[in-house]
Amino acid sequence: MRLKLTLKYGGAENIPANYNYFLSSAIYNLLGFGKKEFAQFLHDKGFDVRGKTYKLFTFALRFEKYQIQNDSIKLESPRVTLFVSSPLLNDFLGGIVLGSFREKVLNLKIGNELKPFDIEQIEEVPPPKFHEETKFSLMSPLVLSTRKIYKGETSQYYLRFSDDTELINRIFNQNLANKYLAITGKEYNGKGVIFHWDTEYINKALARNKRITKRIAIYANENPINVIGNMAPFTLKGDTELMKIGYEAGYGEKNSMGFGMAKVTA
Repeated sequence: MRLKLTLKYGGAENIPANYNYFLSSAIYNLLGFGKKEFAQFLHDKGFDVRGKTYKLFTFALRFEKYQIQNDSIKLESPRVTLFVSSPLLNDFLGGIVLGSFREKVLNLKIGNELKPFDIEQIEEVPPPKFHEETKFSLMSPLVLSTRKIYKGETSQYYLRFSDDTELINRIFNQNLANKYLAITGKEYNGKGVIFHWDTEYINKALARNKRITKRIAIYANENPINVIGNMAPFTLKGDTELMKIGYEAGYGEKNSMGFGMAKVTA
């Protein structure tokens, strides 16, 4: 299920271009006003599957009118839209709805500064129909990674659209299978999905020197973590149940930091 929150800030204002961590924290706080114990569990622990932790929600922010100025986003319209998605209807989305009605404000805390956004409206986004072959466009960057050995040391490597298709499919499907286990409590035994980037879109974008990858800094502490995500449409063929899980929980990694939210286009 997916929610759409219409927010309003009291005048034009700048927020960091790398707002992901701050907005994620604000969502946890809003959840805490509705479901305090669950919010604490999700933030501190989450769902453990094979040594990986899943929070099973994602989000994306949309601005009505804005300008990019250096490392900031200047809001030229006070209204922004926040999409929040999760398969956890009662605990997570129910908590977000309850917290929204109780607080009526989403507080973005950046350092010692508080940027309050009034919650004007909250509504459910009608669920899409998934077909054996479904096309998606990304509302926030898709992040996939693997471990690679470089100069004798193992490090994290973020996969780009140009990387090996077989590797991307393996990691993409394992991520969805883990989320399936976290949600249902059962091992996934289906055939999975086949992932394809929209090569026509990519070729046209490259011809116009348009960037398809995006680097985002996560400011969880004094030493930000740089994450590289992809912003190109893609197609999935196969199990529609896995498609639905990715649509609701987010595709790829770091969903609770606002990555991997997609919408169905065809």
